[in-house]
Amino acid sequence: MAEHEPLTRDALLDAMSKGAKPKDQWRIGAEHEKFGFDRTTLRRPAYEGPNGIRAMLDGLQRFGWAPVEEGGHVIGLERYNDEGFVASVSLEPGGQFELSGAPLKTIHDICSETGQHLLEVKQVADQLNLGFLGLGFDPLWSRADVPVMPKGRYEIMRAYMPKVGSLGLDMM
Repeated sequence: MAEHEPLTRDALLDAMSKGAKPKDQWRIGAEHEKFGFDRTTLRRPAYEGPNGIRAMLDGLQRFGWAPVEEGGHVIGLERYNDEGFVASVSLEPGGQFELSGAPLKTIHDICSETGQHLLEVKQVADQLNLGFLGLGFDPLWSRADVPVMPKGRYEIMRAYMPKVGSLGLDMM
């Protein structure tokens, strides 16, 4: 086995600084996940149906979001800002929406972007009798009660996760 010299602080700093951008190009981004529920039954909405996740994704398109499709299903949205950076809305395994914000200059820009997104979500959700909660875990319903979304990689994950631990499917 070959001997290796220990990594020095200077070598590590040198390697990292080669990948650094000039300060005027620095950007920050944020993610915001939320899950929907029917305001009458409190149940999570299915993908299909007049008050479903697909209707929500379709409704958000009026705000300039472009659909991202897989197998004929809308599974996300994306929108470019004035600087040419893209923000996206991903459809998570249980129908959660995750805003992956565009790279922005300040935390104030992120606040504006997230606030605008939440206003758009509320406008569409109100028409569909849906509400949204910015929580990481559903406080009411078990995994068996959560509708499955039509995204190919989630089918793979549902088959794989039980083989490597007991809580992977709950994490989804």
